[in-house]
Amino acid sequence: MVVFLPVVAAAQFAQSKTYSVIYRFQEEGTGTGPSSLTEDAAGNLYGTTEGGGTYGHGTVFELSKTGKETVLHSFAGDPTDGANPGGTLIWDSAGNLYGTTSGGGTAGGFGTVFKMDKTGKETLLYSFTGGSDGAAPAAGLVMDRKGNLYGTTVGGGDLTCDNFGYYGCGTVFRLDTTGKETVLHGFTGPSADGVYPEGGLVRDSAGNLYGTTSVGGASNFGIVFKVTATGKETVLHSFAGYPTDGANPYAGLVRDSAGNLYGTTNQGGTSGVGTVFKLTAAGKETVLHSFVGYPTDGLYPDAGLVRDSGGNLYGTTDEGGSPGATCSAAAPCGTVFKLGRHSSGQWEVALLHSFKAGTDGAWPLNGNLILSADGNLYGVTFYGGGTGCSGFGCGTVFGLRP
Repeated sequence: MVVFLPVVAAAQFAQSKTYSVIYRFQEEGTGTGPSSLTEDAAGNLYGTTEGGGTYGHGTVFELSKTGKETVLHSFAGDPTDGANPGGTLIWDSAGNLYGTTSGGGTAGGFGTVFKMDKTGKETLLYSFTGGSDGAAPAAGLVMDRKGNLYGTTVGGGDLTCDNFGYYGCGTVFRLDTTGKETVLHGFTGPSADGVYPEGGLVRDSAGNLYGTTSVGGASNFGIVFKVTATGKETVLHSFAGYPTDGANPYAGLVRDSAGNLYGTTNQGGTSGVGTVFKLTAAGKETVLHSFVGYPTDGLYPDAGLVRDSGGNLYGTTDEGGSPGATCSAAAPCGTVFKLGRHSSGQWEVALLHSFKAGTDGAWPLNGNLILSADGNLYGVTFYGGGTGCSGFGCGTVFGLRP
């Protein structure tokens, strides 16, 4: 199991506000294009930016409760460091952070796994070679009780797939505490298997790992998979696409105490613009919501979900919602949504916020939400917050009280 530190009141904003931008990134120095957040025991937020920093290859940052940002590390890129981090950082019991970069490293620029202590000192734990060991890890990690790390790479493994210059169909890997990497499963592609796992993993108490691939499977619309501790893979569901099923899941999954899995697909559903789905432990899938887009709904969910104790699901969509200050009616700037069960038993979606660009956020992309112990949601937008970064804004960190 991943060891998470307990959370208390996270970055605070005026309680009279439902939504507030806590921090706006700038083009130089502070990082650009933030990814998912995590939280420490004092409520400080930690995350990564894909770009910016001293060398332009991204950062790890800390954000205090008052909105003060500290760049803990600026990635220097190959051959000495990682580049372009993404996914959610995780903690160990000593307060060290672990994450991945999709580029950089000491073996040709195919990505890294890194560790960072409380002072910001970084250690490269592994550099991918781009071959059978994997390439371009795009998501975060999970950790077991022994300190072994598990993750996915979008490329590498079976090199018959051509993934935007990173050859290979992708992998599920384990990295032990000595830095030895083992590929638990190398994806082989359609139609028997998935291709390109872009999301992270969730792990059960028996050590089984669950995740998604964005394409592959029986209809080449992606799969949900299970990989045992010994590396045996099972395809739990192959997405069929529009109009009866979702298509192209880019994010990882969340799991409830009964073993049910919940996730999003970027496309498919009754309108072809994405879904939220539930998958039982036996592999039976139910589409809980099909997005319809502007002006009453979001469309194209890229990120995963967070689930509260009542079983409600929260997430973001890349587009949709009401039109914003600089976003067109045809492509609004995205939404934060809640999906809950009505007293009638039906699942219903509610828009909690529609992003407006300008000083507000825009396009949350693959930044997962976190639900704090104080009852607030915290997340990021990849753009928005100002006029930097070619006029789109360099991204924001926001807080929202459901």
